[in-house]
Amino acid sequence: MGSSIQLEHLFADDRSDPLFSSHLTMAQLKIMLLLSRHGTLAGGALARMLGVGAAALSGMVDRLVVQDLVTRAEDMNDRRVRRIGLTKAGTEVIEGIITAGVAKQREILSRLSADELAIVARAMELLVREAGCQAAEEAAASLADQAAASAETPES
Repeated sequence: MGSSIQLEHLFADDRSDPLFSSHLTMAQLKIMLLLSRHGTLAGGALARMLGVGAAALSGMVDRLVVQDLVTRAEDMNDRRVRRIGLTKAGTEVIEGIITAGVAKQREILSRLSADELAIVARAMELLVREAGCQAAEEAAASLADQAAASAETPES
């Protein structure tokens, strides 16, 4: 872990540049990251994920709509629901933030031998595999928790 942390610090400047140049507030960044991860979401679901009320979310989304970073559209199945999603520009901004530092990583990797690259590639495959397993386990646990919560009935 020590080497990983050192590497993160070496890449920190490259990663922070698109974040700071975006002029997003922390709340706006959270909204965009959630939309990037989950796709288009109903406003109520997004508000719950953020832990804010509908009115607070509405103002944050309004500012993102004005910047052409997100869209707000009527749900085709329920006209009362507004679905929020990233625009092409919003996707580009969030992808730029997420993938910042890739050029520096490429440059560093280009300095390694073929044997060293093979070792790094194998290590990354292992990390991706285990991260995927953990994400699947967490998703299954979350679904189980949701099912248990909806099955509970209040006592009278």
